[in-house]
Amino acid sequence: MTEFIQRRKTFFDSMLDNSMAIFTSNQEFTRSKDTEFRFRQNSDFYYLSGFKEPEACLLLIKKNNQTSTVLFNRKKDKHAEIWHGYRLGQEAALTDLAVDSAFAIDDFEQKLGELLVDVDCIYYPVLSGETTDQPLQNVLNNLRSKTRSGLIKTNQFLDWQPQVHEMRMFKSEAEKQLMRKAGEISALGHLRAMQKCKPGMFEFQLQLEVEYEFAKQGTRDIAYNSIVAGGNNACILHYTENDQILQDGDLVLIDAGAEYQGYAGDITRTFPVNGRFSKEQAIIYQLVLDCQLFAIDQVKAGISMLEINKLMVVKMTQGLLDLGILKGDLETLIENDAHRDFYMHGLGHPLGLDVHDVGDVGTVANPRPLQAGMAITIEPGIYISKDADVEARWKGIGIRIEDDLIVTESGCEIMTSAVPKTIQEIEALMHG
Repeated sequence: MTEFIQRRKTFFDSMLDNSMAIFTSNQEFTRSKDTEFRFRQNSDFYYLSGFKEPEACLLLIKKNNQTSTVLFNRKKDKHAEIWHGYRLGQEAALTDLAVDSAFAIDDFEQKLGELLVDVDCIYYPVLSGETTDQPLQNVLNNLRSKTRSGLIKTNQFLDWQPQVHEMRMFKSEAEKQLMRKAGEISALGHLRAMQKCKPGMFEFQLQLEVEYEFAKQGTRDIAYNSIVAGGNNACILHYTENDQILQDGDLVLIDAGAEYQGYAGDITRTFPVNGRFSKEQAIIYQLVLDCQLFAIDQVKAGISMLEINKLMVVKMTQGLLDLGILKGDLETLIENDAHRDFYMHGLGHPLGLDVHDVGDVGTVANPRPLQAGMAITIEPGIYISKDADVEARWKGIGIRIEDDLIVTESGCEIMTSAVPKTIQEIEALMHG
């Protein structure tokens, strides 16, 4: 629990005296009638607690500059555990989660009223729809009705999200190790897909090859719904139906990542279904790869993702102009964002406990420079749908290439380089 204890300490240091921060777990969600989706913990709650059960709440309390950690969780219940699985309970939580006290979640409202006495400030994501909204409102209203008794002082609410999300942007050495492992497992899934792919497969069959490898390598969790998009489907950015047959002569785009101990891998590779790029596919693929390699070379502390993207767009626009896919003057095309017809998303995003991780990345007018310890993706793409106003030979080609990086002062560490991405390497792998 060393990592979680240190995170709590960091957050405690930022808290006002005589304050309380409230963090809520995820709940189970119904999939169909009386069955639930597989449970996945709220990332912020897990970041500070290390606890993976639903129906829980973590309180960080600072009074008179003394700190305490309080957990509310499900109580032990032999009957419920026979049907639905093991519960940690309160006694084991004290040692396993290194909290100062633990109570049954059924007693949350009652105990919260006691703990809020003499609290001036509550850190809480107001208007976020948390399950604790109603109990907290009930307790505060009850205490406010007793103001003459001097029990309540709470008069200020602060949102804890900016502070926690800023913490999450910078990965500790332990987190980097987990992310490297997530990248390694994700890479092995993509390698398997390249080796197993053949015309006539359903997209979902190739998806299962990827996710089988994740499980084989030690995690059953995926970081997000896998995208396996053959042919023109690759021009749908978040295509997840994965129900079409892979055709001979088409490309297939796979965007899939393993989740390892809560941390996301996120890799995209595009390759020919039959193992050989056509002339046109190879031309567009090489342009995307050149753009990705160029962008990765720019990554270092002090430059923003927006700046890198602007530099990369010049290269991409020139490439599309050289191929006749874009027409006109380079400067005018760049000024008019002409590339957006074929590259309509951002260059990448923060990565961590969530695949599209949290944190302040600034604004278009004031982008935030990268800093050492941040984890990001770099994922340019070119998507020429069958409806595009271009020569027929380019239509139906959708390509994205994505890798996971840790930013350093002078460059970056690529965590997913084990998956080949040159044309020669991909074709060699697919043909044994």
